[in-house]
Amino acid sequence: MWYMATRASDALDSTLQEIRRGTIVLAVLAGLREEHYGYSLRQALLEAGLEVSEGTLYPLLRRLEGAGLLASRWELGEGRPRRYYRLSREGEAAFGELRRSWRSLVEVLSGMLER
Repeated sequence: MWYMATRASDALDSTLQEIRRGTIVLAVLAGLREEHYGYSLRQALLEAGLEVSEGTLYPLLRRLEGAGLLASRWELGEGRPRRYYRLSREGEAAFGELRRSWRSLVEVLSGMLER
């Protein structure tokens, strides 16, 4: 019996991680409709109620930029240089499609969960 409970718990944890991974991508794209550097984006996400570790955020930013969804620029000012990110044209289109898909999915699931 303990083994089955552990397997169920592991399956739940795995599912929650998958859901979170997908929603973080959408949240980052939403946040980057305005230009941010990594730390300021992390703070904006936290203020919205989504905690994202640096170890998750920075590799994700690089991955999204590598996929052509983000554009970046370096700013050399007082203190350390900062890399600012924003949605590229492709990122804006992808964000629009993901937002539509998200809203549709939420509508369907809300109906199912209320039954």
